[in-house]
Amino acid sequence: MRYLPLTQPDREAMLAAIGASGIDDLFVDVPESVRLAGPIAGLPGHASELAVERHMTALARRNMAAGDGPFFLGCGAYRHHVPASVDHIIQRGEFLTAYTPYQPEIAQGTLQMLFEFQTQVARLLGTDVANASMYDGSTACWEAIGMARRITKRGKAILSGGLHPHYVSVAKTMAKYTGDALDLSLPVLTAESDIDALIAKIDGDTSCVVVQYPDILGRIADLRPLADACHAQKALLVAVVTEPVALGAIRSPGEMDADIVVGEGQSLGVGLQFGGPYVGLFGCKDKYVRQMPGRLCGETVDADGRRGFVLTLSTREQHIRREKATSNICTNSGLCALAFSIHMTLLGEAGLRALAATNHAGAVVAAERLAKVPGVRLVNDTFFNEFTLDLGKEARPIVRALAEKGVLLGVSLGRLYPGVESLANGLVVAVTETTTPEDVETLANAIEEVLA
Repeated sequence: MRYLPLTQPDREAMLAAIGASGIDDLFVDVPESVRLAGPIAGLPGHASELAVERHMTALARRNMAAGDGPFFLGCGAYRHHVPASVDHIIQRGEFLTAYTPYQPEIAQGTLQMLFEFQTQVARLLGTDVANASMYDGSTACWEAIGMARRITKRGKAILSGGLHPHYVSVAKTMAKYTGDALDLSLPVLTAESDIDALIAKIDGDTSCVVVQYPDILGRIADLRPLADACHAQKALLVAVVTEPVALGAIRSPGEMDADIVVGEGQSLGVGLQFGGPYVGLFGCKDKYVRQMPGRLCGETVDADGRRGFVLTLSTREQHIRREKATSNICTNSGLCALAFSIHMTLLGEAGLRALAATNHAGAVVAAERLAKVPGVRLVNDTFFNEFTLDLGKEARPIVRALAEKGVLLGVSLGRLYPGVESLANGLVVAVTETTTPEDVETLANAIEEVLA
């Protein structure tokens, strides 16, 4: 399709049709005080398409992509290898053109995919049931807090200091409108998690305790004592998983009696993509399924007795629930959920366990090497593929200095927690199957040079 701009006669004909003498007549209702008196100061005039293209290309060349050099960034978004078959399959026309499956008679393929996705997520998280995805991990986390409020009829949620600060930020924003009270804390650069402190805070007003597993510093804690403490006060335990690959190696939160398990599925099938779109995972115990937000796909039989799939237990506002809806989320991340499901299918249980083992082994090697750098302290006793270093000095300038040298060192806690001096020296380093031994040695040498 060609784009043909309007000619002057076209404009005059359109203005005449509405009785306007000129373009300015269309803006007579805009007060003079807010109209521009002339060109915007400092803003250059128009440029040719070629000039704009060259300018934007020059700006793009200043970016450093994840694959351009040693890459150790994590904290909720991870660089994993995504098989080419994932992108190939999700680009099939049947998937790209599929929309919301409200009419099961014409959407069995999409519904079956969602059903299989739910099955995979439930098995991965260790829950009885899972929904057909949420927007992302942070919104799934908030939805879990809201779900806990509906179940317990209480309005106080205790959030672990190890919960990702972006997840905390989303919860704080939403709590302004729901009235939920959030008990917040900050992480401490120690090997011990804050499980004992969380247990001490639980009381009769607590709706839920939200804990990340592994947490923002990479620490892995046994959640069973926390689950027992929550249930003793008739509160719920909400576990957040930002790195689903970890569940190929460590015990799932559901196995440790977590009531609701949410997470971010980006690691499987979905690239970094400059921060999104991603896919939120959401699972819970069967007894709470009617309070679970989002879509739920179920298996049924048609009039002829053939196996089929349909949305079930629909509790969303689009289904005339209005104020009784469990959530105002109006869609799910269907294409990203499909990518997740394809990657999981390609891996299988054995493949996921092997991938997890590779990630952990690489992280162990990296942690041991970096801990030998003078002035660097490894904070963690336990971790999967992500751990925290105390550099002995502010980490943020060091991250910037190495980025200029082509090494993406990791995520400084000073960036995640600006103004918190006790965390300024902290650096979170992530290692995946895409990290080579040469990358680790390059990183260690670069840190030694900067700290010398």
